[in-house]
Amino acid sequence: MKGRIILKEIAKKQMEWAELKYLVLSKSQPDYKAIRALFADHNWSDEKELQFRFYIQHALAEPAKKGNSLNAYQHIWGYFKNKATEDEQKKYQKLVDNFSIEQDRLLPFLQELSLKYQEEYLLQSRLLFH
Repeated sequence: MKGRIILKEIAKKQMEWAELKYLVLSKSQPDYKAIRALFADHNWSDEKELQFRFYIQHALAEPAKKGNSLNAYQHIWGYFKNKATEDEQKKYQKLVDNFSIEQDRLLPFLQELSLKYQEEYLLQSRLLFH
């Protein structure tokens, strides 16, 4: 019974991480990698929970940076690169080439594609929709 409770807790944490993953990546790649490492052994503890919360808070406190945002957006684009139309591919490339944090037109475009293609995983992403 205890094993099932632990598995449920890990699954719950993995779902929370799935929602936060691209948001954290858009702010801090080191925090993103540290959180990924917490899940590597499929165990969870109070200590890991504290680390998880720390890395999330640390990442979210980071100022937006062009490279971090583009990195997260490129990961998201991976869901579309093989199904996007030629026009969508061209638009994506143009938005990447002209990307600025101050006038982020790439995020709304990725939101649009997530809805159009009903990418369930991305529809849960806090970076895109929450």
